[in-house]
Amino acid sequence: MQRSEFSITSAYTYDRRSVARWLLSHVGRYWPFALGFYLCFITAWAAYSGAQAVIGRAADVLSGPPDYAALTALTLGVLALMVTDSFSALIGSLSVETVAARVEADIRQEFYESLLAKSKAFHDRQRAGDLMARATDDTNLVANMIVPGTTLISETVLGIVVPLTFIFFTEPRLIVIPLLFVIGYIITAHQYLRRLMPVIQRQREQYGLMNAGLEETISGIEVVKASAREALERSKYLRNAQRFRDLFIEQGRIEARYLPLLLFGIALGAQFFHALWLYSIGEIGLGQVVAVIGLMNVLRFPTFISLFAFSVFQAGLAGARRILSIINAETDLDENPNGYSAPLRGEITFEHVSFSFAAHPGESPHQVLHDISFHIPAGQTVAIVGQTGSGKSALTQLVNRTYDATSGRVLIDGVDVRDWNLDALRSQIGKIEQDIFLFSRTIAENIAFGAPGATQVEIEAAARAAQAHEFISRMPDGYQTVIGERGVTLSGGQRQRIALARAFLAHPRILILDDSTSAIDSATEDEIQRAIRQAQQGRTVLLITHRLAQIRWADQILVLDRGRLVASGKHEELLRTSPHYRRIFARYEHAVPETGVVRATEGAA
Repeated sequence: MQRSEFSITSAYTYDRRSVARWLLSHVGRYWPFALGFYLCFITAWAAYSGAQAVIGRAADVLSGPPDYAALTALTLGVLALMVTDSFSALIGSLSVETVAARVEADIRQEFYESLLAKSKAFHDRQRAGDLMARATDDTNLVANMIVPGTTLISETVLGIVVPLTFIFFTEPRLIVIPLLFVIGYIITAHQYLRRLMPVIQRQREQYGLMNAGLEETISGIEVVKASAREALERSKYLRNAQRFRDLFIEQGRIEARYLPLLLFGIALGAQFFHALWLYSIGEIGLGQVVAVIGLMNVLRFPTFISLFAFSVFQAGLAGARRILSIINAETDLDENPNGYSAPLRGEITFEHVSFSFAAHPGESPHQVLHDISFHIPAGQTVAIVGQTGSGKSALTQLVNRTYDATSGRVLIDGVDVRDWNLDALRSQIGKIEQDIFLFSRTIAENIAFGAPGATQVEIEAAARAAQAHEFISRMPDGYQTVIGERGVTLSGGQRQRIALARAFLAHPRILILDDSTSAIDSATEDEIQRAIRQAQQGRTVLLITHRLAQIRWADQILVLDRGRLVASGKHEELLRTSPHYRRIFARYEHAVPETGVVRATEGAA
C-alpha cells in the first residue's frame, strides 16, 4: 500500500504496476465504448475490403456477355458496403473519442490527487514547471495516444489482417507476397521504434526542463527585472528551446528513413506481376486479378499511417511514464487514517529529536537539528530565537508533521505525532509564515480557507481581530475583492493581516507564528499584538520572531544555535546565563547587562 498524506476512500483504483497495466485499467473503466470501437472498426474494414472483392466480381461480369441485372446488384452491393463502412467508422470514432476524453480527465484528476497526497519534502525536490508540463502536455499526449494513436494502430492491424484474409479466400496462391511484406514490415517497424523511442523520451524530459525554466523566470520576474538579467534569462530559454527543436529534427530524420513504404511499393509491384502471370497461364480470372490488386492497395493506407501512429503512440507512452513516475513516487509521510484522533490540549514535548534533510535525490542529508529536548505545557506562549539558519522553522515544521524527525520523538498531548491521524492533527494546528501565500480568490475565501463553512459575520470578526477589516472595507468590492496571484495586489502588511485572520478563524489549539509580523509597521503591530495576546488564551503559541516586544512576553524562550538547543528560560534569566541569547539580544538593544547582572531592560522594540 503506497503511503500518502491525502486520499479519497471512494476514488477509483487503477493498476499502477506498469505503464501498460495502468493505461489498460484506465481504458477498461470504459470497456463498452472500447469494445464498440473495435466491433465497429472490424465491421468497417470488412465492409471496405468486401467492396474490393465485389468490384473484382463486377470485372468478371463485364468481361462476359452484358448482364445489367447482375451489374446493378453488384453496384448496390458496393454502395451498401461503403455506407456500412462509413457508418461503422463514424460510430467507432465517436466511441473511442469518448474513451480518450474521459481517460484524459481521469488521469489529470489522479495526477492532481497524487500531488496533494505527496509530502512537503517530495515537493521540495520537484520543479513546479516540470510538474505543470506533466499535468497538461503529457496528459494531452496520453489522450492523443488513444485518439489518434491507438485508433490508427488498430486500423493498421485491421487494415492488414482483413485484406490479407480476403486475398487468401480469393486466391490462396496470391497470399505469399503479402505475407512476405508483412514479415518485412514487422521487422523494419520494430527497428524504427527502437530508434524512435529514446528520442521521444528525451523530448519529453527536455520539454519539462524548458517549462520549469519558464515557470521559474515568470515567478521570479521581479528579481530578473531588478537585476536587469533579461538577456541572460532569454539566452537560457533559447538554449532549452533549441535542444527541444533539435530532438524534433532528430525524430524527423528517423521518420524519413521509414522503410515499410518502400517495401509496400516493391510488394505491390511483385503482387501485380504474380497475379498477371497466373492470369496469363489461365490459373485465375480477370476478376480475381482486379480484386486482389484492389485488396493489395488497401494495405497502402495502414502502411503509410503507421508512420504517424507510431510517433504519436510513443509520445503518449513517454508522457504516461512521466506521469506514472510521479504518481508512484514514494512520499515521506502517511495520513495514518486509523491513527489517534482527539481534541488537542496543546502540550508539546521533544525527546532527543534530530532532523536531517536532503534537498535533492541522491544528495547526502544535511543535519538541521541535533538532539533537541524540551517540554511546553498546554496554553503557553514560547518564543524560538536564534541566528539565521539555526533551525527555528525546521523545529516548528516537525510539530505539524510537515516533516518527520529523523530520530527521537515529537509528542503532542503525550502522543507521538506519527501515531496521530494526520488530518486530525493538522486541522488543529495553525501556522502563519513570513512568506505569506494567498490564493487568487476573493479576500473572504482566503480568510475562510481553513474554515470553509464560516459565515460572513465570523469572517469579518476574524478580520477585525487581525486589524484587517478597515483596509478590506476600503477595497473596491470589500470582502469579495479578488486579489492577484499570491496576493501580489496587496502590501506585505496586508497579506500578513489576512493570514492572521485566516488563523484566527480556524481556532487552532496550537498556533505557530513564523516571523508573522515582519512586514507590519510599528503602529499596526501594536494593535495586532493585542489581538495575538487575546487569541493565545487557551492556546499553545510557538513564536519565531526577531521582535523584542514579542520575545519578552513569552512564557518561555528557546535559544537555538546551529541546530542545537543551547538555552531555555525567561528573558531576564537568559540575559544572565546565556551568551548566545545575549548576542541575539544585542542586535535589538544598544546596551545589555554583563553576564550575571540583572537590570531592567528599557524600550521594547
